[in-house]
Amino acid sequence: MAEQVALIDYGAGNLHSVHNALKAVGATVKVTADAKVVSAADRIVLPGVGAFKACADGLKAVPGMIEALRERVEIGGAPFLGICVGMQLLATRGLEHGSHKGLGWIPGEVRRNEPHDPAIKVPHMGWNDVAIMPHARGHQVIEEGEAYFLHSYHFVADDPYHVAALTDHGEGLVAAVSRGNIAGVQFHPEKSQAYGLETLERFLAWRP
Repeated sequence: MAEQVALIDYGAGNLHSVHNALKAVGATVKVTADAKVVSAADRIVLPGVGAFKACADGLKAVPGMIEALRERVEIGGAPFLGICVGMQLLATRGLEHGSHKGLGWIPGEVRRNEPHDPAIKVPHMGWNDVAIMPHARGHQVIEEGEAYFLHSYHFVADDPYHVAALTDHGEGLVAAVSRGNIAGVQFHPEKSQAYGLETLERFLAWRP
């Protein structure tokens, strides 16, 4: 039987595009706001668009969802992919309009992009390189390439080893994080054409 991918619907994700991209690479996808479906899923994708607080509040508002995610991912070891703000929610906290608690699966915080050069625009928007960190070479999901980004805040990890890839927008910004069976990408695979689809294909094949 085909593995089932739970694509979490909590009112804060680009669900239609992510769903179509996953289907395009052969995934059996269930778009869901049901914690029971997440608890039974083989793989889990958490999208996210907008402000950290709004996304965190939306996820917490889904009955049993935080508990189901912890049980299935942190304890059960299901492969997990966070996309854009879905990646940022892995942090300990986000600092957009105050300090707001994240899932805390990858210690760190999400801070505003503040490039030293005033000519560098915020948000970071458009195509940019994904450069793999030396310790992450050979990662089964994250590879070198060029992806589409759109964000005004970036992930600052407490442990550099959790940073799988960087991009450059006036300074090095985290493009991907990874810890065990948990991965997150700041870019949008569903908008990143061939590279994005290949990233999702690798996620479906991942055996962490």
